[in-house]
Amino acid sequence: MNTSPALQCATHATPLGPVLLLASTHGLAGLWFSGQRHHPSVERVAQWTHTPSHPLLREAARQLDAYFSGSGHTFDLPLDLGTGTAFQQAVWQALLGIPTRHTCSYRALAQQVGRPLAVRAVGAAVGRNPLSIVVPCHRVVASDGSLTGYAGGLERKRDLLHRESALIKPAHQSTGKRTSTPSEARPGLARH
Repeated sequence: MNTSPALQCATHATPLGPVLLLASTHGLAGLWFSGQRHHPSVERVAQWTHTPSHPLLREAARQLDAYFSGSGHTFDLPLDLGTGTAFQQAVWQALLGIPTRHTCSYRALAQQVGRPLAVRAVGAAVGRNPLSIVVPCHRVVASDGSLTGYAGGLERKRDLLHRESALIKPAHQSTGKRTSTPSEARPGLARH
């Protein structure tokens, strides 16, 4: 088996089903629900070293447990968002700015990244987010506030927003103006 020592993975049980966690030498690089769209293939996962004792993967699991128990909605982990295109990375960084208990429309997110006419492309980039929950793609909703699209499934999205008491307080109006100021996330560090 061809394994990459630079990529370490582990699975972790959550109330919404098992997740696959991936760490690179730069930080947490993946968090996918079992069965979600864009989950890495079995062949790809087989190339990674299964290391549940990896310190970053253990810390990510601990913070996930705190999130699901309601004792913490903030993640403080080094992140590796370098797998996407420059546009995807810009969208993922913008997602980090959506505060807990708030939502943002796809249109407002497109305006925030300087591409106001690229709402569908922004939606596609949100769907390719490799770090579910930690990079809060579940906080992105339609301009009318309705729940649309989530690679992990709409029931999970609804559950995550309910856990955060975010149904529904827009952080950004559909015009792209902020109605609340998100805490500024440092590049590569999740703080939300």
